[in-house]
Amino acid sequence: MPALWFWGEDDFALRQAAEQLLRQTLDPAWESFNCDRFGPEQPEAVRQALNQAMTPPFGAGQRLVWLVETTLAKDCSEVDLAELQRTLPLLPETTVLLLTSTAKPNGRLKSTKLFQQHGELREFAAIPPWKTDLLLGRVQQTASDLGLRLDREATEALAIAVGNQTRQLHGELEKLKLFAGDRTVTAADVAALVTTSTQSSLQLAGAIREGDTPRALGLVADLIARNEAPLRISATLVGQFRTWLWVKALQESGERDQTVIAAAAELGNPKRLFFIQKEIGRLSARQLARCLDLLRQLDWGLKQGADPVAHLQTQVVQLCACCRGQELSGRNSVQ
Repeated sequence: MPALWFWGEDDFALRQAAEQLLRQTLDPAWESFNCDRFGPEQPEAVRQALNQAMTPPFGAGQRLVWLVETTLAKDCSEVDLAELQRTLPLLPETTVLLLTSTAKPNGRLKSTKLFQQHGELREFAAIPPWKTDLLLGRVQQTASDLGLRLDREATEALAIAVGNQTRQLHGELEKLKLFAGDRTVTAADVAALVTTSTQSSLQLAGAIREGDTPRALGLVADLIARNEAPLRISATLVGQFRTWLWVKALQESGERDQTVIAAAAELGNPKRLFFIQKEIGRLSARQLARCLDLLRQLDWGLKQGADPVAHLQTQVVQLCACCRGQELSGRNSVQ
């Protein structure tokens, strides 16, 4: 496919994919002649890039034309649209045209629809922190790509430690590879060498689930000190409690098919269900549903401009009380 558009918030993974494409496309001896990058600050970048894309490569290999952080994701002038209509259908096989952007291409634009006809779009989205299966899979795949062996406990510890931070994951795996050499990396190695950064949002969910108010408030303070966005914390909590609610609600309804429950809760690995069921064993679906109501209030308040720290702390206190089986106003138990 000579025309590609990489987009998404995981800039490290996107950049890696772009660099890999560059290595696959270009002959190293002719790279300086056949690799053209155009940034958004360059005047008429789209027109220049498309004109260059029609130029045959020098020497061996192909030509790669790269529109970095292209403005076409949000807007396309009539002039640029005309150039795309003229170029994309006739793009030579000797050229790879690459567009990259953080923003999702606007599907309503004629330019995006045209690119979908003649090219391929690939998303590089950050994995939601509560999608544990996907985080574990990324750790395993990245370690395999680097020729590194991790035991199960090490894989889980690393996924917890780095969360969805792809750049940090690569750095930590490189460090572990140097440390471990040819042997299998263990959880003790991860504990000794890996800097924990993003697990606190999930730890916060766990502390709330246990009704541990002091620990939960400590984790809130830690997250704020690390400049974690309150809305991102809220989104992580919502995702985690939604998963717990699906599992508990189906259990209470009498569903016994583990595959059905795992599918409804969007668990990629049904084996995780056993551990989730243990985590929420003492909670009821009613409590978890109430927690989701409180989390919606948290999200709404943050978006309406409430003081983020105070609002987050207040809602966390109420969430912990709910998970302890207490009404928030000190009335009766929710159970």
